[in-house]
Amino acid sequence: MGPGAIEGIGNEVKRHGIKKVLIVTDKGVKSAGLTEPVEASLKEAGLAYGIFDGVEPDPRYEIVADCVAMVEKEKAGLLIGLGGGSPIDITKTTAIMVTNEGPISEYFGIDLIPNPGLPTIMVPTTAGTGSEVTPIAILSDEGEKLKKGIVSPYMYPSAGILDPELTIGLPPHVTAATGMDALIHAVEAYTSINATGMTDMYCMRAMELIYNNLRIAYAKGDNIHARSAMMEGALLAGIGFANAGVTAVHAFAYPIGAEFHIPHGVANTLMLPHVIRFNVLGNLPKFAALATPFGIKTEGLDDLQIVDRVIAAIDRLADDLRVPRHLADFGVKEKDIPMLAEGVMKVTRLLANNPRTLYLEDAKAIYKEAL
Repeated sequence: MGPGAIEGIGNEVKRHGIKKVLIVTDKGVKSAGLTEPVEASLKEAGLAYGIFDGVEPDPRYEIVADCVAMVEKEKAGLLIGLGGGSPIDITKTTAIMVTNEGPISEYFGIDLIPNPGLPTIMVPTTAGTGSEVTPIAILSDEGEKLKKGIVSPYMYPSAGILDPELTIGLPPHVTAATGMDALIHAVEAYTSINATGMTDMYCMRAMELIYNNLRIAYAKGDNIHARSAMMEGALLAGIGFANAGVTAVHAFAYPIGAEFHIPHGVANTLMLPHVIRFNVLGNLPKFAALATPFGIKTEGLDDLQIVDRVIAAIDRLADDLRVPRHLADFGVKEKDIPMLAEGVMKVTRLLANNPRTLYLEDAKAIYKEAL
């Protein structure tokens, strides 16, 4: 990790004894020139490589089959995931589908993958998902209008290379959305029923780094210190939620992301304050403790008053970053809420982590508040 770290990727591949690799990315990353330092390092190490740039935002699971076909055509022995969460998640799932039979739909869920996949190296170009240190991949099922997860220890990458220089060219709105996603990972993992002292440590530090540097990275994209802090924060949040899990915020984000194509970080930001207000009764002291990484003064306040200030701080951050705040901004109407709420209730993997039991009527009410 650090500025210039990408220059060492060729040597990292050689450590695996691999002769040919496939870089998995999207057209935006490729057109921004971000494959060039990866290619240069691979060439210097005398390695052959191919490039698959067919990843799309919030990728359909069908993309995996296209990527698997290219792996087999190129006879690649290792995959490099280069980009945001979408290329990294396609890399993870492609790696395991090369060595496991059957349709990928059979593996949605937890610990359903029988065989290890190809080795992978992840190179994030956003400070957002933390997917370079998680055993999780999220893909879109357009038939069910849902995002679905595959969770397996075989999804852990062999290595992650975090170079903040790769994030300097991110547009401000992408910096904002991905940064909010990372912050929300830490908030949710910290308040998950599966949180431990160790995950709390990672999440607290992640929230402190992200909250204190996201505005700077948004306002001055070439500030390498802020970009470095954001990458570290996203990484630590990834470790936190890989172990404690995220909660209902993500469960609410998946249906609106799949149905209305709302960017993932924006969808999470839209839902965060409303879900916190609902969840706070489940663990009031833990939600009040969020004041610490946000630097909120709490003297003379009770825990409920402190949580009000926490929510106000999150609202102010989203406003400063110009992240949309209402579902109606994306064409969501009240008539859509029953269908969306039913989608939330299907995300049982995440609702199981939530600090408060959620029922269908609760889901409808929360979406209505977010309109």
